[in-house]
Amino acid sequence: MKKTVRRVLFYVMVLVVLVYLADRKFHFISKGEEVAQAETRSSGGSLPVTATIIKPEPLDDKLIITGALIANEAVEIASEVSGVVQKIYFKEGSRVKKGDLLLTLNTEDQEAQLEKLKFSKKLRETSEYRQRQLLEKEAISQEEYDVALTELNTASADIKVLEAQIAKSKIRAPFNGTIGLRYISDGAFINSSSRIASLININPIKVEFSIPGKYGTVINDGDPIFFTTDASEKTYQGTVYAVEPQIDQATRTMRIRATSDNSKGELFPGLFTRVEVVLNHKDNALMVPSIAVVNDLAGHKVFLERGGKVVEQPVTIGIRTANSIEIIEGIKEGDTVITSGLLQIRPNSVVEITDFN
Repeated sequence: MKKTVRRVLFYVMVLVVLVYLADRKFHFISKGEEVAQAETRSSGGSLPVTATIIKPEPLDDKLIITGALIANEAVEIASEVSGVVQKIYFKEGSRVKKGDLLLTLNTEDQEAQLEKLKFSKKLRETSEYRQRQLLEKEAISQEEYDVALTELNTASADIKVLEAQIAKSKIRAPFNGTIGLRYISDGAFINSSSRIASLININPIKVEFSIPGKYGTVINDGDPIFFTTDASEKTYQGTVYAVEPQIDQATRTMRIRATSDNSKGELFPGLFTRVEVVLNHKDNALMVPSIAVVNDLAGHKVFLERGGKVVEQPVTIGIRTANSIEIIEGIKEGDTVITSGLLQIRPNSVVEITDFN
């Protein structure tokens, strides 16, 4: 008897719980229907959405990579010969022109030797002249004359060697540029390994960057580039002048160099750059806001508005930009693409466009 009562009470309690849950669900559904009805009444029986009308616009297919600025010309000034610095003619940070005298070494010993060789040469010239006169009279043999001529030519060669050494003691600027910091002083003894100063030409300045090897046939000499630096948000323009004719085996990239005007001196070697290279230009690309493109298992799709109703349209996408996506197939000029309420709308839903993007 007691077991039967307990069983009855258990079933009664279960029934009460089920009735309570059904009542809550009913009120929840009723409330949702009331909200939906209110929204429907406020929108005249349709879901308010925003949209954009498709029209062709220009589009650049850009490749964005990092690079670095390098000097147009750069060299460490050095001496080919050893010696004592006699005088320094340049100032640190100053501009020099090609051929300007930068410094000289003491050449007193070489100049004395040169003077001695010149006197010796005059003696050899006199001897050669006399031997030639005697040879014409057949008073000496050809061999004796050849010895005199060889001595004269040797003296001339020795003079040229010494003059070349003296010329190397005068160090001149190999190109137009700016002198860097100086590391020597007057009276210092220097040789070929001594650090003197650097000479740098930064106008124009060069931009060096690497691109994936698959784009090697797309970029050519004369193509424009655009770049910014870490030091400024200003955009500069350059022109490609050289493409490495091989792909780096380690990185699978090709190195490219471009030049850019730097007459204002705003750019310096060593700065990192963010380079934009235009791979392809389209005059009539069909672009839609990125938010309008929906991903699904079959690919991509957009929702079009036609006659106040929603039409689901599969599309093929192309180039992506910061805020837009190119549509290659699936839509045409003049189509109205819905850009909001994408989670609520379904095919054949009734919508009302409240604003155009």
